Amino acid sequence: MIHRSLMLAAALGLTGIIAMAQEKVPINQVEEKVPPYTLPDPLQFSDGSSVSSPNDWVRRRRELLRLFEAHVYGTIPTGLTRRSPSPVSIRSDSLNGLAIRKILQVPLTDEPSPVLMELMVYLPKNATSAVPIFLGLNFSGNHTVTPETDVPLSRGWLPKSATGATNHIATEASRGTDSAAWPIEQILARGYGFATAHYADIEPDFDGGWRKGVRGRALSGHTRSGFAPEDWGAISAWSWGLSRAFDALAEDPLIDSKRVALLGHSRLGKTALWAGARDPRFALVIVNESGEGGAALARREFGETILRITTSFPHWFCGRFKNYSRAAETLPTDQHELIALIAPRPVYIASAQEDLWADPKGEYLAGWHATPVYQLLGLQGLPSASMPTLNSSVGDAVGYHIRSGKHALTAIDWGHYLNFADRHLNH
Repeated sequence: MIHRSLMLAAALGLTGIIAMAQEKVPINQVEEKVPPYTLPDPLQFSDGSSVSSPNDWVRRRRELLRLFEAHVYGTIPTGLTRRSPSPVSIRSDSLNGLAIRKILQVPLTDEPSPVLMELMVYLPKNATSAVPIFLGLNFSGNHTVTPETDVPLSRGWLPKSATGATNHIATEASRGTDSAAWPIEQILARGYGFATAHYADIEPDFDGGWRKGVRGRALSGHTRSGFAPEDWGAISAWSWGLSRAFDALAEDPLIDSKRVALLGHSRLGKTALWAGARDPRFALVIVNESGEGGAALARREFGETILRITTSFPHWFCGRFKNYSRAAETLPTDQHELIALIAPRPVYIASAQEDLWADPKGEYLAGWHATPVYQLLGLQGLPSASMPTLNSSVGDAVGYHIRSGKHALTAIDWGHYLNFADRHLNH
């Protein structure tokens, strides 16, 4: 007789089984039901001794970075490909003459069958010196973030949610569909450049996507079950790709590589935080509604939880992270320590009032509990443990706002981000 689980698998398929598993995962969105919790102290070494000086923090930072590698995001292999970009196209009269637009191909793995990331860069045409620049991965292809119709359609995998995509493939109907989230002309008018790449160029975003991304090329011949508990997940792969994008930008004399601001939304906010923690070359990090595995405290058990995220997206993290699905209190880190790893560089955290899934209060409190690290380094973070009023920005080296509305990257958010960058990049 066929085992019941096999019959269920045949009837529902993997997607159906995951959906059933998700339905059984309890979700709390009531503040009064948040369980008591105690956060690990970022200013205490694993042996219990105190971090009392900036020199101590250098050692503690290495310790925390290793903990996040081992327990959350996975360890990125050494010796991976780092190749210079090659130009695909350069246009000097982009956006009605406002910008220089460059499209670069960045090799992420070697031949045969290399993984190629297409990096699109806009620079203000009237700049008289090297400019600071915002860098962010996009969800649905470079052609979706710009109104310009001569940008090549993304050739890779697109998520099912991508507007205008058919069977995960871009069509002409998808052009410019995400341009509201990326106000390129406003960014240029403030004197910044803008660079973006499609995150699925690095690795497609599904559990088997590693076979077509950098992890598959780095671990040739592996199967999903062949990943070790500490092997890198997709978030680490995407974050590694962001560092390769930085390498490409640093080769351009029109860009000030000491003033690269990294920005990410949602799962790509998680990616931006981890990339900024790993790579100190990013001068400033901005995370928009990044939630569980991003800026939100895991121990709060509000909105998305470790259990839910590792059920829905097991490929994002290292295999060991799921061990904490029902025991977040035993995780040796929490997300305030990830934010602290950005220090002394500025970090900005943003939430949306209706985005309870991402736990706005947990995102704010993570910034608040990272503030002592910034203070140790002579900087100011968030002003108090109480969240600010709606639509107002607070903080200094750690900044925060909660916007009215839903889960999205909006013009209101960008207004805060540009002001924050103006203050901290001396622009």
